[in-house]
Parts: sequence; structure tokens; C-alpha cells
Amino acid sequence: MSSPKILVLGAGGIGGYFGGRLAESGADVTFLVREGRRKILSEQGLRLESPFGDAQLAVKTVVASEVAPIFDGVILTCKAYDLDAAIATIAPAVAPSGYVLPFLNGIAHIDLLNQRFGQRRVLGGTAKIQATLTPSGAIRQFNDWRTLTFGEQSGQMTERVTTLAALFAPAKGVEAFAVTDIVQRMWEKIVHLSTAAAMTCLMRANVGEIVRTPYGRELFLEQLRCGAAVAAAGGHEPSDSFMKLWEETFSQRESQYATSMLRDVERGGSTEVDHILGFMLNRAIDANIEHRTLMLAYTHIKALEQRRAAGRLP
Repeated sequence: MSSPKILVLGAGGIGGYFGGRLAESGADVTFLVREGRRKILSEQGLRLESPFGDAQLAVKTVVASEVAPIFDGVILTCKAYDLDAAIATIAPAVAPSGYVLPFLNGIAHIDLLNQRFGQRRVLGGTAKIQATLTPSGAIRQFNDWRTLTFGEQSGQMTERVTTLAALFAPAKGVEAFAVTDIVQRMWEKIVHLSTAAAMTCLMRANVGEIVRTPYGRELFLEQLRCGAAVAAAGGHEPSDSFMKLWEETFSQRESQYATSMLRDVERGGSTEVDHILGFMLNRAIDANIEHRTLMLAYTHIKALEQRRAAGRLP
């Protein structure tokens, strides 16, 4: 696997950015896309707008009907609500000895991927980035977040994991880390993400706007502690350094950090509410952990879905 063939499902904010940077560095990368996106990529290239340098790249693409089981690694960056369709799409592309590396929000998707491909062929991963696909077809990165973390569910440091880290090493605007505790890190990420999503969606504001209100910081830290208690009940108590980092992040009065779930709400699209907030809410209820803010945020978005389904939104 000294020069693995990598397939990236989609060419949106996360997959397009990290896959694009990988292709830019000379790696063998192919994007699995729909016909419409393929046409844009063929005509305009994959365009990145980033603090680490803009790029316009000619990239290899395939559509679902063209895939063959030749890819050593398949990077999965879909939304959770598209996971079933994504699994069916990538299954024919994974080589017999290949693996799937998901960079989805949350942790519930791991069980579904394990059922389909077997635990040995599924890595764990997290992505820290704020990027989106613009209406013009470019991928815009909003800040300096650019981190991928991945590893074996077993905790072993295998050759395929170190090879992938080495593949990312020369990529511009990317920090990639192979780790032995990826499951713990995925739990920590859902603690921070569920806190941020609950608060930004419930308040319809970014972190700084919320913190500048009289009780915003207090509510943020209360929800962070709720998420940490849920993780601890599942055997994955967040570290002291993690808690300190996010206590500071959720106390910054000038922060413009907003979640992709809030952007989905504001544009009237589907959200990952069940995969993120619903998952944590159910765990909190099962563990008898105080969860009022989490329940309010979850109910707020689910009620919004009801209004949209009834055609009662502008």
C-alpha cells in the first residue's frame, strides 16, 4: 500500500477540500460524484478557496455505474441522513483488502458500516474543518481548521493507517494524525458538536452572539457538561484538556463559530438532528442525566421539520 488508490465519495465541503488537497499533492485520488457535479468538475476543475491558498485542480471522477472494486481506501463524507444510500454506492468500489474511512459527524454510523463491511475494514475518523460548497461550485474554507484524525477501531497502529498519514503529510492546508484512541476522540467530538449544534440551532446564532447575552455562556457550559456526562456513562469520559479547550471556546464573546446544522436549518435543508442531538438525547435519558436544553433543541428542530412538511415556512 505504498501508493494506495483513494476514492472520495462526493466533492463537497469536507470530501472536496481534503480530497482536493490530497490530489494536489500528487496522490492517486478519484471522486465518486453524480453526473451534474462531474460536469462542473470537468468544465471548471475542483476549485478551492482557502486561507492556505486557492487552487483549481483537474481531478479524476467516476459515477456510480462505473466503479469497480479497485480502491484501497474509500473516504466517506456524506451527511448522516444519506448514509444508507452512500453505503450502497461505495460497496462495489472497495477492494477485497480495502477499507472505508468515514468522516461523518457523530458516532452512530460506525455500527451500520461495521454491519456492512465488517469491523476490520472500517476505520474511525474525525474531521475538524469549516468549509462549504458554494453556489458557484467552489469549496470555501472559512478559517484555519484543517485537521483529520483517524485510526483503527481496535486501537492498533497498522500499516494502512500510517501509510494514509504519510500520504497526507505533503498536502497543503491539512493536518492529518494517525492515532490509537480514535473511538475516544469520536466520543469527544460528539460531545463538542452536540453542544454547539444544540445551542446554535436553538438560539439561531453563532457562539459569540450567544455568549454576549446575559446567560448564554452559562447555558453553553451546562450543555457541555451534559454531553460529557453522556460520554462518561458510555465509558468514554472526556479528558480534562478537552473540557478546558471547549469551555474556553464556548466562552469567546467574539467567536463567529456556527455549526453546519445551523446552516442547514437556515437554508431550509435536511439536518443531522437525529444522528447528533437525538443520539445524545436518547443516551442521556437512558443514563438518567439532566438533558433539558438538549431536549429543547431537539424538539425545536423536529417541530421545524413538521412545519416545513406542512408547507408553512416561507
